[in-house]
Amino acid sequence: MKYDVIVVGGGPAGIFAAISAKHSGAKVILIEKNQSLGRKLLMSGGGRCNLTNTDPIQKIIENIPGNGKFLYSGLNQFSNLDLQDFFENVLNIRLKEEELGKVFPSSDNSRTVVEGLTKYLQAIKVEILYGEAVQELQIEDGRISGVQLAGKQIIRGSAVVLATGGLSYQHTGSTGDGYRLAVEAGHSLIQPFPTSVPLVSNDKIIKNKLLQGISLMDSELSLYDHQGKFLKAEKGDLIFTHFGISGPAALRISRYVSLALRKNADQNLQLRIDLFPELSTEQLFTKVMEQLERHPQKYVLNGLEGLLPERVLNTLAEEQSTIKSTKTIEVSKKELRSLVNRMKGLTMAIEGTRPLNEAVVTGGGINTKEIEPKSFSSKLLEGLYVVGELLDIDGYTGGYNLQAAFTTGYVAGKAAAETGIYTAIEHR
Repeated sequence: MKYDVIVVGGGPAGIFAAISAKHSGAKVILIEKNQSLGRKLLMSGGGRCNLTNTDPIQKIIENIPGNGKFLYSGLNQFSNLDLQDFFENVLNIRLKEEELGKVFPSSDNSRTVVEGLTKYLQAIKVEILYGEAVQELQIEDGRISGVQLAGKQIIRGSAVVLATGGLSYQHTGSTGDGYRLAVEAGHSLIQPFPTSVPLVSNDKIIKNKLLQGISLMDSELSLYDHQGKFLKAEKGDLIFTHFGISGPAALRISRYVSLALRKNADQNLQLRIDLFPELSTEQLFTKVMEQLERHPQKYVLNGLEGLLPERVLNTLAEEQSTIKSTKTIEVSKKELRSLVNRMKGLTMAIEGTRPLNEAVVTGGGINTKEIEPKSFSSKLLEGLYVVGELLDIDGYTGGYNLQAAFTTGYVAGKAAAETGIYTAIEHR
């Protein structure tokens, strides 16, 4: 049996490619090597499924630092507003907006999304082949002619959409199959790397578990290379762990840690943590002085109670052993300025990140210079389309990566249908 469009991979990009191709009148088959669709989608947003973000298109692009501009045309064809409309008015899945424009299903359950999409595919009669992996692409006369499964069965089709995902959370089936298939078809691969992933540190603060389990709100992380050159700063909450730092701010800056180490794997990176980024050093000094003046007979760290967690204050004062036994009425301004400087610049050595398999997002992927941005079709092989996390595109957490997957899948599915249907007519 021959199909107009073969979609390889049943994640968000693949599902929307199949839906879009079917809506465009194509005969579609979706091949998924797992026994169910959307396994990684079930994990997204902590199991709540952060589908997208309400930001305008330009801001969405800004929040996809890994080649976000490449998505400009795609987002103008299928935007975050189009996605929300589809879920609410086609799938009848109610959505809600939370802080920072994050959009979730009102059920707070990603299973609502996966089950809704699976039922819709069945309703529009997209054929789904479960438990089968694609071994290789079939190419005849310089264009796609189908795929060969691992069991040697050949499925014929005039267009193939590769949507197999990256290398994060490999237990869900994202094992890099699509990279191999695209490279075998002539594409180049930008080496994948972990992003949106916790940071690893062997600094004494971490090794001695001085701050393990402590969460800090609204801090700013600044990353420097081994020569002291500033690389990137990110604001947000952070959490000290047994291996390093996690939390939104750490996840956002992790891509720059990965990129810096890719350039020089042996370099020692340094992280500077500003615990009060909204205050200048002088403003924070004034705030500290005013608080201590209200408690002249208390020891300094006790007088600063409430400003920061006790363990954080003790860690900051480690290099000023006398300040712990000094009363506020006796402390010198020089000692206080030194403590304030640490509050504005707690430094830690960073060795790297947690492994790619633990990353929320895979950076790197198929080179976007070889992909047509208006259709996500291959510039090298007619009938081939590459979408989702397979592409060298990565964004911050907050719904941006899923939107990129939905957009690239939808746009590619529509274009693949036109290719597949035209080719079928041409060969009659």
